[in-house]
Amino acid sequence: MPENPTAPRAATRRTPIVIGAVLIGAAIGFAGVYGIGGLKRSAAGDSGCNPAVALSAKIAPLAHGEVAALTMATTPLRLPDLAFEDADGKPKKLSDFRGRTVLVNLWATWCVPCRREMPALESLQAKLGGPDFQVVAVNIDTRDPDKPKNFLKDANLTRLSYFSDSKAKVFQDLKNIGRALGMPTSVLVDGQGCEIATIAGPAEWASDDAIKLITAAVKPSAAGL
Repeated sequence: MPENPTAPRAATRRTPIVIGAVLIGAAIGFAGVYGIGGLKRSAAGDSGCNPAVALSAKIAPLAHGEVAALTMATTPLRLPDLAFEDADGKPKKLSDFRGRTVLVNLWATWCVPCRREMPALESLQAKLGGPDFQVVAVNIDTRDPDKPKNFLKDANLTRLSYFSDSKAKVFQDLKNIGRALGMPTSVLVDGQGCEIATIAGPAEWASDDAIKLITAAVKPSAAGL
């Protein structure tokens, strides 16, 4: 399957990350290659998401350094009601987190940058997780459901709640709206399910830059915005 490189963004402090031959296989039939940024911005116009766009504009100056690759929302977009399962196999949806700012992350054990990113997501959840914010990391391994659980256990990543979608439909749903081109993918979502920002590829979520930006997204007034 041919690679599908994304358009490069202006240089940032981070070295461009290329995720080569990231195959999701027959479940998706897609090979993703990432440069920093390069997301397709789909036309959207849900007026209920205008506050998320306004918030995105306010916190945009904080999208620098370790989170400079974030693409801030400029058009109102309500995400699909992504469906997945929790650690007990019970169905969950993105709408179950209404009222809470959420960082939706898609990861898989076969994705090396995903595995490297997980400790930072764990740290972010440990620092900011609570009634106002949660990291929702959804595993999309399509084989051997015990493998991702064992990975988290072996890495002592205990703060992240385990979510999974063995059919990888969450990836396809985000891909259909231009918010997923490869792995990993993360979308910062407000309490109404609206996009605040999206990043193509991994980020240093445990960094001061990320903490400041997410804190401002969760409680803009406390950040003086």
